[in-house]
Amino acid sequence: MMKKPFVFLFMLFMTLTLIACSQSKKTPQSKPYKPAENFTFENEFPVKRIPNFPRAAESYFSPDGKSIICQAKMDDDTAYHAYTATIDGKNIRRINDKGEDACNFYFPSGDKIVWTSTRDHLDMPKGDWSDSTQYPQGAELYISDLEGKNIKRITNNKYYDAEVSVSPDGKWILFGRQINGNMDLWRMKSDGTEEFQITHTPDWQEGGAFYMPDSETIIYRAWKKEYDGQRRKPMTIFTIKHDGTGLKQITHDDGTNWAPYPHPDGKHFAFVKVLPPSDPAIPMPNFEIFMMNLETGKQTRLTYFDGFDGFPSISPDGKTLMFSSSRATPPGERALQLFLMDISNFKD
Repeated sequence: MMKKPFVFLFMLFMTLTLIACSQSKKTPQSKPYKPAENFTFENEFPVKRIPNFPRAAESYFSPDGKSIICQAKMDDDTAYHAYTATIDGKNIRRINDKGEDACNFYFPSGDKIVWTSTRDHLDMPKGDWSDSTQYPQGAELYISDLEGKNIKRITNNKYYDAEVSVSPDGKWILFGRQINGNMDLWRMKSDGTEEFQITHTPDWQEGGAFYMPDSETIIYRAWKKEYDGQRRKPMTIFTIKHDGTGLKQITHDDGTNWAPYPHPDGKHFAFVKVLPPSDPAIPMPNFEIFMMNLETGKQTRLTYFDGFDGFPSISPDGKTLMFSSSRATPPGERALQLFLMDISNFKD
C-alpha cells in the first residue's frame, strides 16, 4: 500500500531530482546525500537507518514496537510487496509474492496483518498507483497471519480498495475506496463484515487515514477533486468521527499537507509539508516531517534534509519516528530507504 498520492509526490520529487543532477556540474547541491552512516542532519534528533531494505516506502510498527511492516522492493522483486522485519532490519519475511502490494498494517493483537494487493486480478489493467485517475481497480484487501498464511480476502468488488489501517482497539478496519473516480473513507469490522461509508464528498478526495488512540476519531488528508492530475496539489488535513460526524479542518494553509499519523498521546500527529527548495537554483521540492499539536496548532519541524523525508509513523511508546527518506540515495538514483528518529526528547 502506498498511500497513493504519496507515490505521485515521490515520483515528482525523483523527476526533479534527476533534472537537478543533470545540472549539478553548473550548480552544486545545497546539501549532498549522506554516504556515511551518520544520517542525522543539523537540528534533527538522532537518526539511524534500518538496514537491508534497498527500496522501501511506507512502514509501520508492530504493537510491541519490536518489528515493522513495510512496502518494499528487494533486489530480486519485480514489484513492491508487503514485508515484515525486526526493527534492526533482520528476519525479513515477504508476505505475498503475487501481483503488486500496497498499504499494510498490524492488528493490535500482533498476530495478524491487513494488506492491499492486486494478486487476484492479474487479468485487469495494472493501472497506475501514482495517478488518482488510474488507480488499480483490482486492488483488494486481505488479512493473514505474520507469515502470509491463512489468507482471508475481505473485499470483492474490483474497486480500488487500499490505504488501510486498523483501530487501536482492534475492532475496525479503516480504508479508502474509489468508485467512479471518487475517493471516500470506509470502515468495516475487523472480520471484514458490515462495511460503512464514512465520507460522502464528490468534490473532495479523501485518503491516508488512521484512527486516533480513542478508536473513534480519524485523522486523514484530502484534496479537492478539481486538483486531480495536478502535480503540486494543495492538501488539507482533517479529523472526523468514524460515524461520519464531527468533521474538523486541522490545517488551513494552501500548501501540501499530507501523510498524517497520530501520536499515541492523542494530542499530536506527525505529517509532511512540501517546502520550497532551499537552493532556488535547483528545482527540487523539499519534503519535511513536522509534528503538530492538535490543541494549540503549533507545528514543530523534525527533519532538515533538503530532499524527500516522508511516510512518518510513530512507535506505540511515542519515542521513535519511522520514516522513508532519500537522504542515503546517491544522486541520480530513485530509491527511498527506512530510517528511525529518536523523538523521546520531543517537546513543543
